Amino acid sequence: MSKYILALDQGTTSSRAIIFNHDGEIKAIAQKEFKQIFPQPGWVEHDAMEIWTSQASVAAEVILKARISAENIAAIGITNQRETTIIWDRTTGKPIHNAIVWQDRRTAAYCDSLIKAGKEQMVKDKTGLRLDAYFSGTKVKWILDNIPDARKRAENGELAFGTVDSWLIWNFTNRKLHITDVTNASRTLLYNIHEMQWDKELLQLFDIPESLLPAVKSSSEVYGYAEGNISPYRIPIAGIAGDQQAALFGQLCTQPGMIKNTYGTGCFMVLNTGEKPIESKNNLLTTVAWQINGKTNYALEGSIFIGGAVVQWLRDGLGIIRHSADVEKLAATVPHSDGVYFVPAFAGLGAPYWNQHARGTMVGLTRGSTAAHIARASLDSIAYQTMDVLKAMEADAGMPITELRVDGGATKNNILMQFQADILNARVVRPVITETTALGAAYLAGLAIGFWDSIESIAKQWQIDATFEANMEPAESQRLCKEWARAIRAAQAWTQE
Repeated sequence: MSKYILALDQGTTSSRAIIFNHDGEIKAIAQKEFKQIFPQPGWVEHDAMEIWTSQASVAAEVILKARISAENIAAIGITNQRETTIIWDRTTGKPIHNAIVWQDRRTAAYCDSLIKAGKEQMVKDKTGLRLDAYFSGTKVKWILDNIPDARKRAENGELAFGTVDSWLIWNFTNRKLHITDVTNASRTLLYNIHEMQWDKELLQLFDIPESLLPAVKSSSEVYGYAEGNISPYRIPIAGIAGDQQAALFGQLCTQPGMIKNTYGTGCFMVLNTGEKPIESKNNLLTTVAWQINGKTNYALEGSIFIGGAVVQWLRDGLGIIRHSADVEKLAATVPHSDGVYFVPAFAGLGAPYWNQHARGTMVGLTRGSTAAHIARASLDSIAYQTMDVLKAMEADAGMPITELRVDGGATKNNILMQFQADILNARVVRPVITETTALGAAYLAGLAIGFWDSIESIAKQWQIDATFEANMEPAESQRLCKEWARAIRAAQAWTQE
């Protein structure tokens, strides 16, 4: 009987399920979008019950689509949107509030007050993170402070907190397991990534009772079983990782110095730094990459808020293209942007600038500038922002980076990928399977049950779709990068009174 791995990829806008065979190839995919809730400006929520039901339904659907029985599923791997925060009642299993999503900014002022109180360095030293509303810790505190009786019930041990992975596992195992893995724990602001445990001083700082927290496990082990919700069979749940760490593993960046960039709505670059955490001097995050067989790997991460979303803006905001795919054709009608630079800081600037007040800025326009030049400048902006993060990574890691593995929707754009190679003066490699987040979760689960016998054997499955080599004169790429730096300064200048 053929066996397969089921990967559950619970994302920010949809829940997906993908079945992989032994060669790491996709057998079937099912996907379901769910509602985004915006109670007020800057607030973003999801209905936690809808996250659960959408994920359970695509899990059942993908088995039907693959024309197999649940008996053929050797294990389940789970990957998830990180930092999104859920608190539920241990007895009824019902959430006490909507999930507060990673994008939510309601705790920004509280973070500012902690920074003013001089707490940022202590938090950074323990967690590798910045004091920012992005992470889970301040969201947990907000729910405990704002939902009637929540704090008292939490102190009595009646409530459970979890990121999305914990919530799914609690439900799939019929409330038997309240766990998370090291990668998700490392994004909460509550977990000490050096001691690899929940940190008492941080729990005290955010006023969060320890009884609320899940047990922390490795990223690849048999945690328990999905029982009676996908099928009558007990299927082992054997892999968990947050989405960007799962993508790093799915890209098989398993050696120190290997790096991937995911080009989605935003861009997330993650560098494997090996078994020692590297403290960032260049505004990046230090995070846990994964833990397998008792060995922990760490990573540096840089987040760019607006990547592929710039193309959606050209389509929906400016109306200069009808479909996202048209941007490549339009941009190809000109040899370059003709001196136009676009800084797409619609939601502020992320790494390595972290200026939340910056806004989108276009410079260098002349009477000869056309829609094609603006399209070209928009694509270029994705490559330039990636370069800024990569340079910060090189500085932190103390080594040059010669190859960047890429995945995500925008990597289909060959003009962008070629310009990326030129501007980095490095090789850009696009794999055949770009569903690397789900693949990473599948690999972690499969390794735990011996479906694959080693990381070395799965590394052989990684296949190249296209390689882009730098072929621009170094003097030219340096000139372009210098002009980009001026454009960034212009965007920053706008934030000054």
